[in-house]
Parts: sequence; structure tokens; C-alpha cells
Amino acid sequence: MDQKTIIEVNGVKLEVDLRHAKRVDELRVGDRVKVLTKGYSDYTVHAGTIVGFEPFTNLPTVIVAYLVKDYSKVEIKFLYFNAQTKETEVIKAIDDDQLDIDKATVLQQFDREIQKALDSVEDLRRKREYFVENFKAYWPEMAQVEAPQ
Repeated sequence: MDQKTIIEVNGVKLEVDLRHAKRVDELRVGDRVKVLTKGYSDYTVHAGTIVGFEPFTNLPTVIVAYLVKDYSKVEIKFLYFNAQTKETEVIKAIDDDQLDIDKATVLQQFDREIQKALDSVEDLRRKREYFVENFKAYWPEMAQVEAPQ
């Protein structure tokens, strides 16, 4: 198998030894990326997207939003990727592999989390009303307290 290929860069043909070639990607805000993170005992690949760049003089930083999927929930995390980032890698996603991301499923999981939070808020409102109604004998001035809107 031939380990060399010819490429053209700005009209100049170059012979490149593929055993030592290094891939250089250009990243833009909105580009799809894959994020490799280290867990307790193994590495996991997550789907992500570039959301920003911070051009610090001493430590330029790429901001990546990526999804951490569990069987019951989805979480968006942010990675501030720079020269000091340890045990994490980011590469441009050049294939059509969506890393098992289904938009409808992810939105459904977010909707479930939203509903759970709304239920929790409603439960707290009911508890507050119960307190105001049933404990007013302890503080007569509490009888005039109204529920927040």
C-alpha cells in the first residue's frame, strides 16, 4: 500500500507522506464537533457545536456546547477548550454520524424536565398556601399575607 499521495495547495502540487500527515481543521461558530471526555474508567464521545471563541493573548479558548445523554435525561454542558485542557479532545465532525441524536427525543426529554420543575413550583405554592391558611393562629398578622403572583 502506498503511503504517499499528491495534494495541491494554492496551485502547488505536493507529495505528502500519509504516515506523518497532520489534519488541520478550520472551526467556525456553529460547526458540529465531537467531544471526547474522560469518565471514571473510560472515554465517551459527545455531539457538540462551537458556540464561541475567546481570543485571549495568553490562552486562546474555544467554547463548545455539548450534549451529555443519559437514559432518562439530556444535559447541555459547556467546555472551555484551550492548551491547558486535560483529558478532553475536540475534533470537527466530518462524517454524517449524528452520535445517536434525535431532535424529537432530546426536546421531549427537555419538556419532561420543564414539566417536573413546573410541578415542583406548583407543589411549593400549595404548601405556602396551606401554611398561610393553617398556621395563621401562630401569627395573627400573617392572616393578611397574600400569595406571590
